[in-house]
Amino acid sequence: MPLENVEIVRRATDAYGRRDIEGILEHWASDAVVDWSESRGFEAGVYRGRDEIRAFLERFLDAFEEVRIVLEGVREIDGEVLVVENVTHLRGRDGIEVKARSAWLITIQDGEQTSLTLYQTKEEALEAAQARR
Repeated sequence: MPLENVEIVRRATDAYGRRDIEGILEHWASDAVVDWSESRGFEAGVYRGRDEIRAFLERFLDAFEEVRIVLEGVREIDGEVLVVENVTHLRGRDGIEVKARSAWLITIQDGEQTSLTLYQTKEEALEAAQARR
């Protein structure tokens, strides 16, 4: 897998933990899509373009005192497609802590992230990746 694609994901994940929205979006295409419709959280939906994605990120980060994402595995599917297993640790403004496991299906083309789709399990993300072929 090209190192640059993994690094793009790692940098964005690190920026998330710092609440650095510009850092998160640094390598996103202007017409990127975040499909968060399978989320069991309050921001479930599909967000198109950097402005919608930025607004989604701002609302999500504003809801929590702390957000930390741990990448547990990154698997290349087809050059530009990655399945990323992760655990997100969240602490609400009320002090309640939550841990959420998920998998992202990410596409990166020519150094720009064009999509991120949230799945609840690695198996669902892998199945969706195979269906894209």
